[in-house]
Amino acid sequence: MNPNLSRLQPYPFEKLRQLFKGVTPNTRYQEIKLFIGEPQHETPLLIKDALASGLDGLAHYPTTLGSPELRRVIAEWIERRYAIDRVDPETQVIPVNGSREALFSFCQAVIDPSATRGGPPIVVCPNPFYQIYEGAAFLAGAEPRFLNTLPDDDFAFDFDTLSADEWRRVQLFYVCSPGNPTGKVLALDDWRRLFELADRYGFIIAADECYSEIYFDEAAPPLGGLQAAQLLGRGWERLVMFSSLSKRSNAPGLRSGFVAGDAATLKAFLLYRTYHGCAMNPAVQAASTAAWLDEAHVRLNRQRYREKFAAVTPILGAALGAVQPDAGFYYWARTPMDDGEFARRLLAEYNVMVLPGSFLARDANGSNPGAGFVRIALVAPLAECLDAAERIRSFTSNLQD
Repeated sequence: MNPNLSRLQPYPFEKLRQLFKGVTPNTRYQEIKLFIGEPQHETPLLIKDALASGLDGLAHYPTTLGSPELRRVIAEWIERRYAIDRVDPETQVIPVNGSREALFSFCQAVIDPSATRGGPPIVVCPNPFYQIYEGAAFLAGAEPRFLNTLPDDDFAFDFDTLSADEWRRVQLFYVCSPGNPTGKVLALDDWRRLFELADRYGFIIAADECYSEIYFDEAAPPLGGLQAAQLLGRGWERLVMFSSLSKRSNAPGLRSGFVAGDAATLKAFLLYRTYHGCAMNPAVQAASTAAWLDEAHVRLNRQRYREKFAAVTPILGAALGAVQPDAGFYYWARTPMDDGEFARRLLAEYNVMVLPGSFLARDANGSNPGAGFVRIALVAPLAECLDAAERIRSFTSNLQD
């Protein structure tokens, strides 16, 4: 077996299962799950209808590159959404089976384990982070390095954490904006600094933007990596973005997204994918085309999240000092005790499930930046979110008493 499999940590939800083992929830309350970032708004009918109408496509093998229509629709969506001058659907877009699959496989295609430069290749990740980044690095034969992102620094990267010798070993840098779990959106100056480092040391940037369509001001959507490059007069060399319909369109089971950006990088990634065997189901391609063409359901989706955050933030603000994120649907809230113990007791006493922040981070530079936090996913219906928030307020109030 691949020896790097032994380096993988249990996934956060497996850790949570172990943490909750032996806990008996208070049966006076109905269970409310706010630990997983799975959208619970209904999948739009237009997507379901397109999926059903596309079932005749199951009679044919799909191509790895996807249909020309889907690539064209995605390219035009990127141009509209990010005010991009021109996206070539033939060379700068590849449909993928969800961003998770692509974020993992991209690392396998990118990393050159023979280029040691004084040590194994380095994959840089934010900390806390989406756990796929670490697993992808290990299984590609690279060493993950974590840059702590802390609320006291407005969740900014501390690029000085790595020495010049370490930067020379970096081959891939994962960025998540809007961030999971912090909700932080990178500003143009953040991108400028990252591009400077990428151009100096020659590494590739993987911009995970799967939360890009969950934001609160319709006039100010989050800045994207490709958009930042254009604004700064930089090309898309060694820059690829990842997006998904899971959060945008409430279709996590569709497993549909795309990668877009540097044509040379995507050409090599497409070669990898041809052998990887991950072509998108033709019916899913039809449903995806319908989803990317429609913005009405996305605006409605954002409105629902705005309503929930407006109602819940005052309650969780009083209980945990929680604030509305820049974007996305998570609160990243401090806990008045160990985050694991907080999650256990909240389940036992109030039957609400949240995710300890330490499960989403690693020890780096002397600390675990997720310790003392919980991630609360505001994905349930409004009434459930309000109920859960009131229970959390009661729980923290009793702790103070």
